Amino acid sequence: MRELPQKEANLFKQILKCYENKQYKKGFKGAEQILKKFPEHGETLALKGLFLNHLDKKEEAYEFVKKGLRHDLRSHVCWHVFGLLYRSDKNYEEALKCYSQALKIDKENLQILRDYSLLQVQTRNYEGFAETRHILLELRPQNRQFWIGLAIAYHMMGKPDLGIKVLTTYEETLKDIPTKPDYEHSEMLLYHNSMLEETGDIQAALDHLDTIEKHVCDRNALREKRAKYFLALGRQEDAEKAYRGLVAHNPDNFAYFDGLRKSIGLGHDNLSAEEEAKLLELFKELQKEYPRSNAAKRLPLRYATGDAFVKVADEYMRNNLRKGVPSLFVNMKTLYTNKEKAQAVEKLALGYLAALDKTKGFDNSGSTVEPPTALLWTLYFVAQHYDFKRQSNEALTHINRAIEHTPTLVELYMTKGRILKHAGDYVQAMNVLNEARELDLQDRFINSKCSKYMLRADKMAEAEKTVVMFARADIADPLNDLVDMQAMWFILEAGESHLRQNQLGRALKRFHQVEKLFADFTEDQFDFHMYCLRKMTLRAYISLLKLEDQLRSHQYFVRAAQNAVQCYITLFDKPEGADSEEMEGMTEAEKKKFRNKQRKAELKAQKETEEKKDPEGLKYIKTEDPLGEALKFLKPLQELAADRIETHLMGFELYIRKNKLLLALKSLLKSIKIDANNATLHEQLVRFALAVQKAGTSLKPAVKSVIDKHWDTLFQGKAKDLKAFTASFLETSKTLGSVPNLISAAIAVSLIEPGTEKSKAEAEAIIFLIADDKYIGTRSLENVLVAQKTLKSLRSSRVQEFRTKAASWFPKATVFQS
Repeated sequence: MRELPQKEANLFKQILKCYENKQYKKGFKGAEQILKKFPEHGETLALKGLFLNHLDKKEEAYEFVKKGLRHDLRSHVCWHVFGLLYRSDKNYEEALKCYSQALKIDKENLQILRDYSLLQVQTRNYEGFAETRHILLELRPQNRQFWIGLAIAYHMMGKPDLGIKVLTTYEETLKDIPTKPDYEHSEMLLYHNSMLEETGDIQAALDHLDTIEKHVCDRNALREKRAKYFLALGRQEDAEKAYRGLVAHNPDNFAYFDGLRKSIGLGHDNLSAEEEAKLLELFKELQKEYPRSNAAKRLPLRYATGDAFVKVADEYMRNNLRKGVPSLFVNMKTLYTNKEKAQAVEKLALGYLAALDKTKGFDNSGSTVEPPTALLWTLYFVAQHYDFKRQSNEALTHINRAIEHTPTLVELYMTKGRILKHAGDYVQAMNVLNEARELDLQDRFINSKCSKYMLRADKMAEAEKTVVMFARADIADPLNDLVDMQAMWFILEAGESHLRQNQLGRALKRFHQVEKLFADFTEDQFDFHMYCLRKMTLRAYISLLKLEDQLRSHQYFVRAAQNAVQCYITLFDKPEGADSEEMEGMTEAEKKKFRNKQRKAELKAQKETEEKKDPEGLKYIKTEDPLGEALKFLKPLQELAADRIETHLMGFELYIRKNKLLLALKSLLKSIKIDANNATLHEQLVRFALAVQKAGTSLKPAVKSVIDKHWDTLFQGKAKDLKAFTASFLETSKTLGSVPNLISAAIAVSLIEPGTEKSKAEAEAIIFLIADDKYIGTRSLENVLVAQKTLKSLRSSRVQEFRTKAASWFPKATVFQS
C-alpha cells in the first residue's frame, strides 16, 4: 500500500519536516504511529530506518530501509533514503546507485538532483556533475546557485571558457544589480575574473577588472590582480606603481617586494654588478620609507653578494642581536645554501662574540657598549650556527655559556636539547627539554616538544604521561582524545618509535590512524559543497577542491606511508620473526638482553589488551597479504607524489617482491628520471638485473621484449658485467664523497656474489672507506647507522671495530656506546 489516508498523509509530511529540522526522536515517534495502522507502508518504513540511523542504531536502520524498499520498489523516497543511508557511511558508490534509481522514477526531483550533484563533486565525477547541474538550471533558471554550480562544474572540468559563458549569461539576466558593494555579488565577479585569468587572456581579465571595480568588496584582491596583470602584460611602469601601492598597504608582504623587483626589470637570478647595486639602492629607499618593515631589511641579504653582502648582513645581524630577536638564525640559515654567505655570517658572528667579550661592543673600537643581552643572543646565534654545521661540541660550549648567562630562558634549553638530539644523545636531549618544560608549566608548545623528544628517545610511558597534561580533565582516555583531535605529530612520532623498537603491530596501528585522518579530511569537504555555493565563497571553494585533490602529497602522509610500507615489507620478508633482523650481529649477551626486553614488552602488551581494544595492532600484523596492504599506502603517492623518488623506490621494493618485473621496471625508470645517481637506486638496479637473470627462459617473450628495450637506459650499456657496473658506481661515489653511495655499492657487491668470503671482504672494505676524512660532509649519524646495519646483515666480524670508529665520530651518540 502506497497512498495514505488524509490524516496519516499529513502526519507523514510532518515527519519529513522533523527530519529536515533534525528532530529525530519526534520523527521516529510519528513514523511508529503511522506503522501501527499501516505496517507495510514502504516510505514510512524507510524513514523509520533513517531516524534509527541518526539515533545510532545502524543495523536496524538498514533493516527497515531495505524492508521499505521491498514493500515499495517504485518509490523514489525509498531509494533516496537508501542513498542517504549509504552516504552517511561514506559509501558513495552505492549511494550514487541509489540516487540514480530514484531519478529514474522521479527525474525532476530537485532535492534528489541536489544530493546527487553533491556526491558527484565529492567523487570528482565532474562531467556527471555538470550534467546534473545543467538539469537543475533548466528546472529552476531563476536560482543563482544552479548557475554558479554549472560554472564551477565546467571550470573543474578544465573548461573555464564555458564557465565564463555561464556566468556572463547569468550576469546579463540580473535586473537588480546592487548599487553598493555586496559581498556575495562581489565574490561572484572576482570568481568570474579568476576564470578569465585561467584562460590566459590577461588583457580580457584586466578589462573585466576595470568593469567590476565599483562592485568589488575585496579591494586588496583587486589591487593584487591589477598589479599581477600589468606585470604579465609587460606594462612595467603601471606594474611598478601598482606594486608600490601594495607595499605601502602591507610593507611586510614578501610577494609585493618580489613583484616590485620584477616590475623594474630585475626579476632574473643572475644579476650583474650594476643591477645588484640598483636593487640594493631600491631596498635602501624602501627601508627609509618603511623603517618597521622586516621584509625590506631581510630581502637585500638574498640578492647581495661579496662585500655588499657582508655590509648588509652586518647591519641586519647587529640590529637583531641588539633587540634580542630569537628567530634571527632561522631567518639567516636559508642563506647557508651559498657557501660564501655561510662563511661570511660565521665570521661576523664570531667577530661579534670576541668583541663583546673584550669591549662589550660588536667591534673592538670600544666606542659603543651594547646591552648585556647582546652577548646572550650572540651566544645563542653562534650555538645554532654550529649545530647547523653539526659541530656539536662547539655548539654545546656556546649554548652552555648562554645558559650560565641567563639560566631562566626557555629557548636556550630547547636549543641545547636540539643540539644533543642532532649529536645522537636522545635521552639527554629529552632531559634538557624536560628542564625547559619545568621552567614554564603553562606552555603547551614546550610540553608538546618535550613529549616529542621523549618519543625520539623511545620513552613511550613518559611521553604519554607528559603529552596528556593539557588534555581535558573529564576525558577517560586522553591518548585516544589526541587521535580524535587529529594531533598527527604525536601519532606519527609514536608510530616511528614503535617501529624503531620493532613493535610492528603498534607501529602499523599508528600509521593507519594517520591514513584514517587523511580520509577524514577528504570526507570533511562534503559539507562545503553546498555551503560555499550558498555563501558564495567561490574562490575559497575552488582552492579547497584543488587542495583536497593533492591532500595525500602532504609530508605527514608521505612519512606514514613510507613507514607503513617498511613494516609490511618486514612482515613479508620475515613473517615468523620480524625481530630477527635486529638481532643480526649481536653477541649472545646482547641477544639475551634483547629477548628480555621483548618479553617485558609482550607482558605489558598482554596487560593492556585486557584494558584496551587491540593496542598491539594484531589485526595488521596478522594480515595474509602484507604487500597488498602496503600498496594501499603507495597508490596515493604514485598519483600525488610522483615527483618524489622515494615513491618509486618504495614501488620497486613491493613489485620486485610480487615478481611484477614490468612494474618494477617502470619504478626504476621513473627513479632514474628524477635522480640517476641516487644511492638506493643502484642497489635496486643490481637486484633487478639479478631477478631477470634468475627468471631466465621462464620470462614471457612480451615481458622480455619490454625489458630489453629499456636495458641500456637502466645500465648505460654496462649491465652485461654487474661487477664493472658497480665498480664504476663506486668510483663515482668516491669522487662525490657520498656515504650513502658507498653503502649501496657495498650491498651491490655482496648481492652479485652472495655468500662468498671474497665478496664479503670487498663489501666490508667499501664500508670502512667511510672512515676517510673526505666523507665527513656526508658522514651523518643516520648514514653511519645504516652502514653499521649493513655490516650486521653481512654477518661481518668487524661490526665492533666499525662501532668503535663511529663512537669516535659521534662521541655523544648513545647508540654507539656499549
